[in-house]
Amino acid sequence: MSQKDLASYRELIEKLKVNVSRVIQGKEEAIDLFLTALFAGGSILMEDVPGVGKTTLAKALAKSIDAAFSRIQFTPDLLPSDILGASIYNPQQGSFTFRQGPIFCNVLLADEINRASPRTQSALLEAMGEGQATIEGNYFPLPSPFLVIATQNPIDFHGAYPLPEAQMDRFLLLLRLGYPEPEKEMSILYTLAETHPIDNVHAVMGRDEVLAIQQAVRRVRVDERIARYIIDIVQETRSDSRLKLGVSPRGSLMLFRASQSAAFMANRDFALPDDVQHMAPEVLSHRLVLTSKSKYGGASKRDIIQEILTRVKTPL
Repeated sequence: MSQKDLASYRELIEKLKVNVSRVIQGKEEAIDLFLTALFAGGSILMEDVPGVGKTTLAKALAKSIDAAFSRIQFTPDLLPSDILGASIYNPQQGSFTFRQGPIFCNVLLADEINRASPRTQSALLEAMGEGQATIEGNYFPLPSPFLVIATQNPIDFHGAYPLPEAQMDRFLLLLRLGYPEPEKEMSILYTLAETHPIDNVHAVMGRDEVLAIQQAVRRVRVDERIARYIIDIVQETRSDSRLKLGVSPRGSLMLFRASQSAAFMANRDFALPDDVQHMAPEVLSHRLVLTSKSKYGGASKRDIIQEILTRVKTPL
């Protein structure tokens, strides 16, 4: 990858960051992680209290990359066919016609995903893992790029349920926005006084350019010692006595991809141990399952990952 290509991509990424930052103020670090996941080709789970901008961030990204956008409000009575689509009978022609569901888009916002049943949530598993959907025995490829951005309320909120482990494992990272700083919140009040900033968001990048950057990220060099470093970190999660479930091989691959993307976002065509250390808590924490003793003892998944990072030898 030439320095000219890197500079060209970097300019596009900076424009995208500025565009999204106009809508979500004071969350530069979260936006960086958001774009890192996009260019790594992974889906994003955003968990936070209502009203901090999770849905707005997803819509701002879709408009900024000129993507086909669909939003599904997850509720207890939502069915898999409401996501995937179904065949509709036409009595005049005496035949069935398949009608695509909202999943056939580039950016799918699954809003409050943990309010629906596991059966309904399972409709997303194949799409997130393989970029396709099996409907009534037929395979349908999804548009490219394809990205699921799911929001969920904390599980101690009324009517919310924990996501199955298999589904959590398909999200590249778990992102929390948090409350804005008081000064930023003051600015938000006046920014939204007359119109919403998202109404003025225009595309600064096309879908083909997103695909080109995703391909460029895959070409970021990862030395074998760094790949071994990733495996050593993952192995530690599988033998830690505080954990009932460690990181899967899918998690290893996603940390590998996220490290490539983090390096690319830092304007490099090679990954460093710093990239792995930066992304590990974001990519691995939500894949862990604590033992009952650890859970009720107040153990933190992120703290466990941070501790493992201090324990595993960093490659020189």
